[in-house]
Amino acid sequence: MSACLLAINAGSATLKFRAFSADGQILLARGMVDRFGSDNARLQLANAKGQTLEEQALPDAEHATALAAVLDSLADQALETRALAHRVVHGGNRFVQAVRIDAEVRSALEDYIALAPLHQPVSLEVIDAFAAMDSRLPQIACFDTAFHASQPVIATRFGIARHWHDEGVRRYGFHGLSYAAIARRLPELNLDHRKTVVCHLGSGASACALESGRSIASSMGFSAVDGLVMGSRPGYIDPEVILYWQEHEGMGVKDVRRELYKNSGLLGVSGISADMRELLDSEQPAAREAVELFCYRAAREVASLAGALRGLDGLIFTAGIGEHSAEVRARILQQLSWLGFELDHAANLTHARRLTTAASRLPAYVLPTDEEGEMARQAARLL
Repeated sequence: MSACLLAINAGSATLKFRAFSADGQILLARGMVDRFGSDNARLQLANAKGQTLEEQALPDAEHATALAAVLDSLADQALETRALAHRVVHGGNRFVQAVRIDAEVRSALEDYIALAPLHQPVSLEVIDAFAAMDSRLPQIACFDTAFHASQPVIATRFGIARHWHDEGVRRYGFHGLSYAAIARRLPELNLDHRKTVVCHLGSGASACALESGRSIASSMGFSAVDGLVMGSRPGYIDPEVILYWQEHEGMGVKDVRRELYKNSGLLGVSGISADMRELLDSEQPAAREAVELFCYRAAREVASLAGALRGLDGLIFTAGIGEHSAEVRARILQQLSWLGFELDHAANLTHARRLTTAASRLPAYVLPTDEEGEMARQAARLL
C-alpha cells in the first residue's frame, strides 16, 4: 500500500476528491461522488490521466456511506489515506492559513455557518463523518477566504457603521484556493511581480486583483453570492431589492436565500439553464441576453479591479467557463479592447495558453485551476 494525502472538495450535490502523494506534489487518482447525499449517489474513480478505474452505485443517502466508499475504492487501488485536506469556504477573520482540525478549530468553524449557510454545514458534516470513522486520521482545513487576508483594510470595508465591520460584517473574498493555485504559476508568465486580474469563471464566478501574487481586491465580498453573475446567483444586487421582496412580496429569509442562490444568475435571466454551454447553443433571446449580461459584468469588473491595482499588466481566465469557453473569453476581451487587449482568434479557439496577439499591448492567458492540488500542498506543509 502507498500512503496518500486525500483532498476533499464537498458541495451540496457533488463531492470531488483527489489523492496525492504524501508530499502533496504528485496526483495519484481522482474521483467524485455525484448526487452526494442522495439515494441514487454514484462514485467514480479514475487514475491521474483520467482513465476510469471504478464506478459504483452507493446503497443509501448517508454521507458517511459515501465517504467510506471513497476510502475503500482508494484502498482497492493500493492507496492508503493517511491525511485529509478539506476545502472550507469560510475561515472568517481568524483563519488566514490552513490549519489542522482539532476540537477547538471544529467549534470555531461552526461559528461561520451564518457567513456561508449553504457551504459551511456540508464541510463540517464531512469532517465529522471522517472523524467518526477514524479519530486518529489527521484532517486539515484549507480556506477559500484565507488567500484574501492580504487585502488592505479599505478593500474589506462596506460603507456601514464601524461596529458592524468590527463584528465581522465585511468583505472577505472567496475562490481563494483557486487564486492561490494561479498565483503559484504567475512566474511562468512573468507576471509574478506585476499587476494581474484573474477571472475564475464557472457556475460560481468571481474576479480578483493580484499584485505580486497577493490579493488586493476581489469581486466577492461578505458572501459567495456577491460580485459577478453566476450560474444561479445574481452577483451584485441592490439591497433594496431584498427589502422589496420581503415587504411587498411577503418573502421570508428562506425564500430570499433560495431566490439568490438557486433562481437567479444565468438560470434566472434565461429561464432555460444555468449551464453556459446550453445557453450558447440556444437561439432564444433570453439565453442570448443571459450570456451577454455574464460577459458584460465580467468585463466591467476587470476594469474596476484594474482601478484598484492602479494599472494592469495581464489578465488570466480560469475555471470551467474560463478555461473552456472561447466564446465567453472573446466577448470579454473584445469589451476590454480599450485597455489594450487584442484578441488572437485562432489561439482563443484552440484554447492556447496566450489568447492575445504578439502586438497586443496587454496579454491575456488561460491557466487551468488546481484547487485540490493547492489544498494538498498546503496540508503537506502542515504535516
